[in-house]
Amino acid sequence: MRGSVRLASLAGLHVIYVWTHDSVGLGEDGPTHQPIEHYAALRAMPNLWFVRPGDANEATAAWRLAVERRGGPVGLALTRQKLPTLAGTPELAQAGVARGGYVLRRARDEDAGKAPDVILIGTGSELQLAFAAAEALEADASPISARVVSLPCWEAFEAQDAAYRESVLPREVRRRVTIEAGATTGWERYAGDEGALIGIDHFGASAPAGTIFAKLGFTADRVTDVARRVVRDGLRGRVPTLDPGHQPAGLGLDGHAAADQGQS
Repeated sequence: MRGSVRLASLAGLHVIYVWTHDSVGLGEDGPTHQPIEHYAALRAMPNLWFVRPGDANEATAAWRLAVERRGGPVGLALTRQKLPTLAGTPELAQAGVARGGYVLRRARDEDAGKAPDVILIGTGSELQLAFAAAEALEADASPISARVVSLPCWEAFEAQDAAYRESVLPREVRRRVTIEAGATTGWERYAGDEGALIGIDHFGASAPAGTIFAKLGFTADRVTDVARRVVRDGLRGRVPTLDPGHQPAGLGLDGHAAADQGQS
């Protein structure tokens, strides 16, 4: 199918692709079926807009974006599992998804002019983890103020003017965490030099969605812990999954991540 998508991109055709089962959350079919590098590969294709909405309101907005785009195709990546409707998306998703990314949740004290301590950036089914982690960070005994940014379509976001992009991802806030259940390739541009990337840089495994997400570390508690360490301990770079399971020997993984150390 990649060939036809590439031709549509090359010819500038208004084609809408709808892909489902978009992560390791598809479950027991296992690593032969689970997309890992697919997001990165699709984002690398010139003139293709790849959109990964985080809840029902974002999915509606993503469809509108796809219908209204001209000059090239749009690919929608939808999850198999049920997702909660997130606070803020009824009011913000239509305009925000149309611009590729937006501030879903402002940090505490932002209205008073204080910059957030950390920005949590998510897409798709992992957006809920960013939102929950922000709530937990600000409920700490020593609270960390956290902004949540939804970034469903990089291509549309990069098409916005510099002022808008700066309003969503201000350069002064250098501590960031990106969360996506796929390869971390490309996320460096948004995580920056002082941010951490939570992703999957190996093949998946056969297990129910809840089990595999927990085993790999895609939980609100884990995102909260990583964000806390980014702010307080200087954690940065790629963060390995908790338990990669059985992987090819060539990947150099021993079946279990010994420590949650950021990698360059």
